[in-house]
Amino acid sequence: MKPVDPRLLRYARATRFFLVAVVALGAVGAGLVIAQAMLLAEVVVGAFQYGRSPAELTTPLLLLVAVSVGRALVAWFTERAAHRASAAVKSELRGRLLERAAELGPEWLGGQRTGSLVNLATRGVDALDDYFSRYLPQLGLAVVVPVAVLARIVTEDWVSAAIIVGTLPLIPLFMMLIGWATQARTDRQWRLLSRLSGHFLDVVAGLPTLKVFGRAKAQAESIRRITGEYRQATMRTLRIAFISSFALELLATLSVALVAVTIGMRLVHGDMDLYIGLVILVLAPEAYLPLRQVGAQYHAAAEGLAAAEEIFEVLETPVPVPGTATVPSGAVAFESVTVRYPGRCVDAVSEVSFTVEPGETVALVGPSGVGKSTLLNVLLGFVRPAAGRVRVGGVDLAELDLAQWRSRIAWVPQRPHLYAGTIAENVRLARPSADEEAVRRALRDAGAWEFVA
Repeated sequence: MKPVDPRLLRYARATRFFLVAVVALGAVGAGLVIAQAMLLAEVVVGAFQYGRSPAELTTPLLLLVAVSVGRALVAWFTERAAHRASAAVKSELRGRLLERAAELGPEWLGGQRTGSLVNLATRGVDALDDYFSRYLPQLGLAVVVPVAVLARIVTEDWVSAAIIVGTLPLIPLFMMLIGWATQARTDRQWRLLSRLSGHFLDVVAGLPTLKVFGRAKAQAESIRRITGEYRQATMRTLRIAFISSFALELLATLSVALVAVTIGMRLVHGDMDLYIGLVILVLAPEAYLPLRQVGAQYHAAAEGLAAAEEIFEVLETPVPVPGTATVPSGAVAFESVTVRYPGRCVDAVSEVSFTVEPGETVALVGPSGVGKSTLLNVLLGFVRPAAGRVRVGGVDLAELDLAQWRSRIAWVPQRPHLYAGTIAENVRLARPSADEEAVRRALRDAGAWEFVA
């Protein structure tokens, strides 16, 4: 994933405002860093070189305190903006993910592992916290602070600026090399976690059946094996994170030391003013710090980046274009309908034809697996036939407005389920706009009014 993936800007609008805020706060922070270095150098030079008393240094000392408070406020505002943006982006992405899964329908969902999707919509989206709260703020500082610091240093000493310009690109270079290795391992870690989540959910759902046939212990061993693989992948990722942090710290330390040595030699020989030398010495580490932090925080955000890739894959899965025609009245006719699911070598149903007239009651009977649910999914527009078609009042179902068509269909599942909420909210699932009288009438028709009341 790129440092700032364009898809994140497209699918989560809150990211745009956050990036603008990060750059603006980074610019303010860069100005405060330079001001702090200049004030600190002024206080030290005034006290040790010119022998000024604390009373004479009151103004720069007060300004230094004010600048320090200002840096703390900038850090607080950045963190607050990061958490607000993270919450908004997670809510938006999670909503889009669930909407797209519903739009893709049972045909697509049937080819997915429920546990993996649940993990993606919960922990996967939550993993973006570190991306917004740690990685992006540091990325904004890495864009602004080194440029501002170099602009200030080059006006005082071009030699030190040249050393920083020559060594600074080495940190992004090492970051990219380490990032490529880290991304592969993090992607493997995320895949293992998704597989573990999906497998665990499937095992829990089928535990009664597994227990009956004596296969529960075998599945426990499988979960133990996948958990061990996930633990090993996590430890390998952490190892790379620690090694890369050490490498970046060492590189930045040697670069700052090189600047410090050249300044020290010129100060000894009287070729540089003490004030200028102190300003450069204080600013030099600040040029490297944001880039080092970007490399360190990349590892914290890596899991979120891996999950975001899968989220974008789902969001970019094409949805069949629905029709727009008004639903007419009349018979429902299946004409030589054949359905074959992706990845299957045989048809789910083949050459099915029948007609249901208005007011007629038709029952689909047959053993499990013959395609009854498939035909219902075709009728609902969730599955499109590979051959043949369904007509409603003489109009092809593919041309109709599916939302309008589905609003005319009532469905009772084999295993009824009460969702979280009130009884009235459960009754209103098919028609949210139903009034209280309609809810009471539905309960009476179902023979449940006396029980509920």
